[in-house]
Amino acid sequence: MLAKRKPGEISFDLLNTVLMVLLSVITLYPMVYVLFASLSEPSLLVKARGFLFYPKGFSLDAYKAVLENPMIMTGYKNTLFYVIVGTSLNLLMTTLAAYGLSRKNVMWKNPIMFMIVFTMFFSGGLIPSYLLIQNLHMMDTRWALIVPGAMSAFNMIVMRTSFQGIPDAMEESARMEGASDWTILFRIIVPLSMPVIAVMILFYGVSNWNSWFAANIYLRNRDLVPLQIVLRDILISNDTDNMMQGGAAIDKASISYTIKYATIIVSTLPILLMYPFLQKYFVQGVLIGALKE
Repeated sequence: MLAKRKPGEISFDLLNTVLMVLLSVITLYPMVYVLFASLSEPSLLVKARGFLFYPKGFSLDAYKAVLENPMIMTGYKNTLFYVIVGTSLNLLMTTLAAYGLSRKNVMWKNPIMFMIVFTMFFSGGLIPSYLLIQNLHMMDTRWALIVPGAMSAFNMIVMRTSFQGIPDAMEESARMEGASDWTILFRIIVPLSMPVIAVMILFYGVSNWNSWFAANIYLRNRDLVPLQIVLRDILISNDTDNMMQGGAAIDKASISYTIKYATIIVSTLPILLMYPFLQKYFVQGVLIGALKE
């Protein structure tokens, strides 16, 4: 028999449901607006005012212009390189550091941990970072975007806490069988920590995909710039002239309007598609990495 619910519980659940629905609408509507705008007829979209609940007409001209832009394809290629190589290096460095600092018999563990945490609150600043990259001869190279951010102190702490939650008996049993640290890490620790590793892949992947500031500072070669720099040029600098062929000035202005929305969809769709595959690990991984029994 179900217990009778009190009026306060019912009102709380109702208020909570309404609030969650409102937050969902507020969160999703901007993306829905951009999607509808990118599919609209340019001339009709320019005249539209207020909310947009469906495409104004239907046109794929903006997507055609975006996909035919060689800089979009170059940006995609470069961004995929930065995401794949950068995330792989991020994950490797974070895993090795977290494993070493999670073991109980590591010498100078606490001072090393203090120095890593110190970098979360204090840094040298932009000018020393620029001079360092310059002196390392990494200016205008892909490594200027990968090496400086090879490990996040926060992510390492989350993964370290997760590794500390694994029972010591498993490591002791493996050592009795002659297992080395490499064997323990990659055949015991990592398989048992897949939820938090999936979260690290998501964190680092999104960060590398969205990164643009470092590229804006360290890269001058347009063949090396990531997609986000191309997106910035289109949205902020209004660099859409090379994406339009002929036509009257009013038509160019109209399609320029929809090109910006289409570029946003094209540049964000891959990372949105990646999230559902990692979402089931997200909450579990964060909780495992944030709490230690």
